[in-house]
Amino acid sequence: MTDTQRAILVLRLAAPLQSWGGPSRYNRRETRPQPTKSGILGLLAAAEGRDRKAPITDLVGLQLGVRIDQPGTLLRDYHTYSDHRGLPLLSAKANAKGEQIRTTPPKYTGVTQRFYLQDAVFVATIRGRKTLLESLDEAIRHPVYPISLGRRSCPPTGPVSLGLRPDTELEDALKEVPWQAGTHRRSQVRDTTVSLEATVEDPAGDHLAVDVPDTYDLKTGTHFGRRTVRHLWVTLPTDRTRTPYSATDTGGAGKSGHDPFALLGW
Repeated sequence: MTDTQRAILVLRLAAPLQSWGGPSRYNRRETRPQPTKSGILGLLAAAEGRDRKAPITDLVGLQLGVRIDQPGTLLRDYHTYSDHRGLPLLSAKANAKGEQIRTTPPKYTGVTQRFYLQDAVFVATIRGRKTLLESLDEAIRHPVYPISLGRRSCPPTGPVSLGLRPDTELEDALKEVPWQAGTHRRSQVRDTTVSLEATVEDPAGDHLAVDVPDTYDLKTGTHFGRRTVRHLWVTLPTDRTRTPYSATDTGGAGKSGHDPFALLGW
């Protein structure tokens, strides 16, 4: 096998809470509606046990596709914080020595807002060198550091890696992975197919995503670069069989004969 061979690594990203914040900072930490490249590469780096100062050039070169199998709902978490010593909080201002000064008048309690996605499920397809993806797949199955979905407080549920697949276009790979939604979401879809929103890296894409990290070093901070992406819809089977029409069905009432419009005299 040569080092030029490529493959696809498939991940299932599901948890009670996820948060893919991107460049949001300070007292308001937002989440994107789907995983960011920075968040997924951070997950891979943690699984491998990379130090925050370690180079991530090889990871940045991976191509990413994301499919929204279950969009989830937005949660706003209200936080308060204070100094455990009972001192006033630090302000955004600094003195002549560059040191932060205490708030004036003194402020002892601060407020932050953090946003999460509840009960969301995503499928991520990562395309790159086969040798690198084999190493990442092994790391995800036996991580050095705990992996999380955007923030440390968001551990995944169930296996994250769905394994390696032969090389193909990201769009085609997303079409081959079965629908990963939970039982409740599946029960809400009555048709034999479901249409899912997806995003793939594409040099000819029509959108820019600002989520490519240059480092995870806390001292220097992360600066985010751009990548070109394309949005699309993927249609997958739901494994449901279409209910045959019955002559006793009236007005879409179904087999039970229940007709809610009858209550209105229609």
